Amino acid sequence: MRFQNNIKAALRKVLPSGLTVELQRYRSYSIVERPLYVRIRLLSCIGLPKPILSQSRRLRSVLFVCFGNIMRSPMCEALMLRECAARMDAPTINSAGLNAIPGKSAHPWAIEAAKELGISLESHRARLLTRTMVDEASLIFTMDYHNQVQILSRYPEAHQKTFLLSAYAENSRSEIADPYYSDQEGTRRCFQTLAICIQNLIRSMQLKPERIS
Repeated sequence: MRFQNNIKAALRKVLPSGLTVELQRYRSYSIVERPLYVRIRLLSCIGLPKPILSQSRRLRSVLFVCFGNIMRSPMCEALMLRECAARMDAPTINSAGLNAIPGKSAHPWAIEAAKELGISLESHRARLLTRTMVDEASLIFTMDYHNQVQILSRYPEAHQKTFLLSAYAENSRSEIADPYYSDQEGTRRCFQTLAICIQNLIRSMQLKPERIS
């Protein structure tokens, strides 16, 4: 045991810190999930993929997914609903959590940070992701690698319509980390990033403005 500990300590000194973190994350997944994680990480290294949006094909629905549906995904839902309010061909917009407790209120940090962006999450109640939601969604946007891996392991048929929302960030970030493990300021920064992502997503969708009579 002492020898093994010495080996691990030596490897930590030799291996780059980033690689060490990746190995830890890789080992945190199940045997079934590990190939999915490797594939997602490799794709992120060459650039996060975005959905191909065509004006000739109407986008029916967009689903935002995070861990508990109390911070990131409900904020995305609310932001996009606001952006689409005056659009003629806006899709149906929903959010859900992979591990949500149905009926749970938005996190207090989220409620406060949302107010600063003119959004109210006070009436939001968490929804648990279901197969029906996945089947009905035209596009599914996740917040981080863990969300992505969980969705694709549970619903492999959703592979071609599931993307990381961070593909629409302005600084090429690979994930939008869960502010639940941060603080109020971290939540504020997260929501500012989400707002930028939603604006860029809306721009890429090229939705028609409301007809003026």
